[in-house]
Amino acid sequence: MPSAVAEVAAASAWEAVRRALAETDPSAKCRRVGALWAQVESGQWRPEDPGPPGALPCGRPARPEMVAPSQLPRRGLGSVEGRQALIHAIAHIEFNAINLGLDAALRFPAMPPAYYRDWLQVAADEARHFGMLQRRLEELGASYGDLPAHNGLWEMAEKTAHDPLIRMALVPRVLEARGLDVTPGMIRKLAAVGDQETVALLEIILEEEEEHVAIGSRWFRTLCAERGVEPESTFRRLLEEYFSGGLRGPFNRDARRRAGFSAEEIDRLVEMDGAGSTASR
Repeated sequence: MPSAVAEVAAASAWEAVRRALAETDPSAKCRRVGALWAQVESGQWRPEDPGPPGALPCGRPARPEMVAPSQLPRRGLGSVEGRQALIHAIAHIEFNAINLGLDAALRFPAMPPAYYRDWLQVAADEARHFGMLQRRLEELGASYGDLPAHNGLWEMAEKTAHDPLIRMALVPRVLEARGLDVTPGMIRKLAAVGDQETVALLEIILEEEEEHVAIGSRWFRTLCAERGVEPESTFRRLLEEYFSGGLRGPFNRDARRRAGFSAEEIDRLVEMDGAGSTASR
């Protein structure tokens, strides 16, 4: 049985996770998450069941302004403004992903300890990614919040807040996995205009995001096994229920296979591509 001191320490640590999720200042949020992960990595804290989630306020700054995806600026990467817009969009995804990692750890009780460690590690990685992109934006004369952004990633988090299986299926494996599909193309375009600094950052992020999607795949399949449901048909059903309007390709088969997708799952994603594109390699 854990000692009373250990129980108090665990309660204090989970309260620190809640404060990190509620933090509205991006830099402060990143510092909080980094400190939490240092505790886990050093063995000072072994995160286990946080208990009922209660209210989980998600802290975000007043800016960027949230707009529909169609209202986001579209500029060529040959200009500084175009690269600012691209990096800002990726930074916004990474900021949301910090909150998603923290929320996944707090939202769902009675999961194995490895689950909580995984999602706190994801949050820490995303905080590091955000910091890298923020610094690159500053080098290009901009800052996070200067441009509008859209809120699609967090909207899906809210829609899946009632069930960890659905969360694992649709947030890391559909929305966040888009990074596996589109980042190689971004890297090629940035290399073509000579922005090797941003290329180097995106190469790091792409490699680590593959593991984040793999974490989602692993827990999706674990939950399917616990509930006695077949993963491929369950994934197909959830895609049809939540993405009835289709999904856009291309789809990076190699990266997705390494991240835990079956060939059948990737084929279904390709079938749902409203634009009818073929899967990329």
